[in-house]
Amino acid sequence: MLKSIVRVAGAALRLPTVSTSTARALPTSCPTLCSQNAATARAFTRSLWMMNGKGASGYRPKLFTSKVLNPSASCGCGAIHTEGDKAFGEFLFDEIKEEKKIQKSGTLPKISGGWELSMDGTEALLTKHVAGEKITVTFNINNSILPNFADEAEQGEQKSGEEDEILSTPNFVVEVTKQGAKHTLVIDCQFLQDEMGHGEEDESDIFGVFEVSFQPEGDSEWKETSYTLTKDSLNDSLYDHMMDFLADRGVDNTFADELIELSTAIEHQQYIKFLEELKTFVKCT
Repeated sequence: MLKSIVRVAGAALRLPTVSTSTARALPTSCPTLCSQNAATARAFTRSLWMMNGKGASGYRPKLFTSKVLNPSASCGCGAIHTEGDKAFGEFLFDEIKEEKKIQKSGTLPKISGGWELSMDGTEALLTKHVAGEKITVTFNINNSILPNFADEAEQGEQKSGEEDEILSTPNFVVEVTKQGAKHTLVIDCQFLQDEMGHGEEDESDIFGVFEVSFQPEGDSEWKETSYTLTKDSLNDSLYDHMMDFLADRGVDNTFADELIELSTAIEHQQYIKFLEELKTFVKCT
């Protein structure tokens, strides 16, 4: 059952301390999180978004200094055109060029385990069938960038000559539907930032359960009247069984790591698309 809205939790995930099992161990082959120098952790330029005071071209126009020019005879939009608009358009041209240089591929990475991907703008839906069950995972790449990225860039913590690694770690919703059942089990999950970037031998879960509820099967609207079990209500044993339940259906650390890689690629595509649309809007052509 596709839910069109992925609920984003504002507070940091606080889960009970639980014992981890080998079924949920961080895989030694995971490409994104196992090491700080992982080859597949893509580095972005993202100089427009970073607060370092410079764009890809090294130029940053001063505010409130642009002069309004007469509308161009070749432009039918009738809007104003300023020197600042021209500089903005040139900057966006350079920014798009730099972002495309570091884009790995025009195709999105696949998640192993038989998952099928469908997209609706910034929302992604992963679906697979196991025996008599349908399992879906929904996530949205909006507001999914690690919050400490901007802080590190602003504080100059990155070493000279190093590119900043931008990772998209969205909250995601797992829905499990069984044949003949009247309800769908819905599990809200979040990545655990305290576990991000741990070494290969660390067996901690990199994501956790945030909320659990039942929703009527086939209902497109989320019913807030359904009882919801929150993270604070999950004792250690119940939490462990819930995580094992997910792992048995292919939602484990390996899946979560591949989801980060997929989400990061989608976010980068959407970022470039936004820059291109912004350039067209600013230039009004």
